[in-house]
Amino acid sequence: MRNAPILLVLTIVSGTACQKGNSVDLRDKGEQLVVEGMIEDGRFPTVTLSRSLDYFSKIEPEQLLASFVHGAKITVSNGAQTHQLREYSSDTTCFYTVDTADMSNAFVGERGASYTLRIEVGDKVLSSITTIPEGRFSLDSIGWKRVEGPDVTKVRLFVKVTDAPERGNYVRYFTARNKEDFMAGLNSVFDDKAVNGTTFEIPLDAGVDKNKTTETGEHQFFKRGDTVALKFCNVDHGTYDFWRTLDLAYNTTGSPLKPNRAIGNVQGALGNWGGYCVSYKTITIPK
Repeated sequence: MRNAPILLVLTIVSGTACQKGNSVDLRDKGEQLVVEGMIEDGRFPTVTLSRSLDYFSKIEPEQLLASFVHGAKITVSNGAQTHQLREYSSDTTCFYTVDTADMSNAFVGERGASYTLRIEVGDKVLSSITTIPEGRFSLDSIGWKRVEGPDVTKVRLFVKVTDAPERGNYVRYFTARNKEDFMAGLNSVFDDKAVNGTTFEIPLDAGVDKNKTTETGEHQFFKRGDTVALKFCNVDHGTYDFWRTLDLAYNTTGSPLKPNRAIGNVQGALGNWGGYCVSYKTITIPK
């Protein structure tokens, strides 16, 4: 399902979750609206809207499908144009995006521009603002290195990145293996606090389907013969903060030593409205 990852992760961490700014504690507040919205440079905005699930319930596919919110009025504005998104549904998903029947005021994302999201559902009005940043983290190259050990097919993905002199740059990344869907890593974001203004090389873990159980210590590796596509996204601070805290909450759920909280940027709901400045690179790892 299109929004299952964020909805399930927020459900998983909700037993101990809270939000700075929104001050939402799911144990006390009960059912909440969940927003997963994004606008990429060169693409139309997309929003999924659902209701949070009971942390203690057994989550079935039918329950996920029933969590989608239908009939909402969702608009996105770039300051000059405002476009009302249209709802599209199938047997397995529901989402809102450009109304192809009325393209007169439709627009795609542009680098350096800000976008206001407004959602009206029932008597609730939700709002958020995001920016598609310039690509100040530049993806220079992608490569791989063999992992030491008995399994000669196991490799790590490495990227070389150049950071601009301006401070406050943020990235979120996704990988796709052998024509599979793009999936974010367990720790999918990083900033330039330690690398400001430099060119550096870092390993990137393989993206993970959070709907499935991942074998401990194996999630970061690829195999010889894999073709790997990397989706490398400059994001603003609000989007970085949301995924940083949600990744942390997911990875430490159940730990008594760390608080689990996700810092959203949608007033009146859980979730994130994010702008993505996207670049892609693909590598085929020889067998």
